[in-house]
Amino acid sequence: MKTAVITGSTRGLGFEMARRFRAAGWNLVLNGVNPSRLEAAVQALRALDGAGEVEGKRGSVASAEELQALADFAAERFGAIDIWINNAGVNQPMKAVWELTEQEIDAILDIDLRGAILGSRAAVRQMEKQPEGGFIYNLEGYGSNDAMMLGLNLYGTSKRAVTHFTQALAKELAERGGKVKAGRLSPGIMITDFTVKALGGAESIQLPEKTKKVYNILGDYPDVVAEHLVKGMLANTRNNAHIEWLTGGKAAWRFMTAAFNKRDFFAEK
Repeated sequence: MKTAVITGSTRGLGFEMARRFRAAGWNLVLNGVNPSRLEAAVQALRALDGAGEVEGKRGSVASAEELQALADFAAERFGAIDIWINNAGVNQPMKAVWELTEQEIDAILDIDLRGAILGSRAAVRQMEKQPEGGFIYNLEGYGSNDAMMLGLNLYGTSKRAVTHFTQALAKELAERGGKVKAGRLSPGIMITDFTVKALGGAESIQLPEKTKKVYNILGDYPDVVAEHLVKGMLANTRNNAHIEWLTGGKAAWRFMTAAFNKRDFFAEK
């Protein structure tokens, strides 16, 4: 039975991906920094039908030691890690970069960029010991395709760096024998707390109306996106794979048909 480790998997896309792996019969190791939320996520997944087992390991992706402990825990509990997903991330406050505090800058870079690097390192170190290797997937986001917007400079910088890092990691892994593979997940625009909360929920984001209009056209809830991404990961055998939900063609079609398919994710309920 195969095993997936997903960082930042107590809610949102991480939890929904875990739910899809659960349905596919995989073992799961969930991760998060909030102990009560982690336990609730573990119990919620255990209550669902699935042949595999579900465990949780608290830890911050900003800590190399805690990420290594996550990898060690998963390997000791299940014998191997087949897929590791660096999903944990935080949004930035809607501020220009010079308005951010040093603490805010550190948090964004530590979680969104450094977490992917350190998580990938921990995963590779374990997967190299395994006869069949494994797959590492890193999450792209706004900025991965060079898009720029006021208030998303540092987040976009982190995600652009994650794209480069993952492509370079795939090349390094191929040159070292190819047993371990790396790829990218591109979820597009998801409507979650992440959209309107910065720094893991510590601060509300007031989105401009023009941004809301774009999100209403291009956005999706995480369960829809997770189904597509997990299906792609389960089928993938290639190094440097790019599993993308919101393709250019799909985005163009959404804009073309927006007048006939009106949605409002931000309407008061």
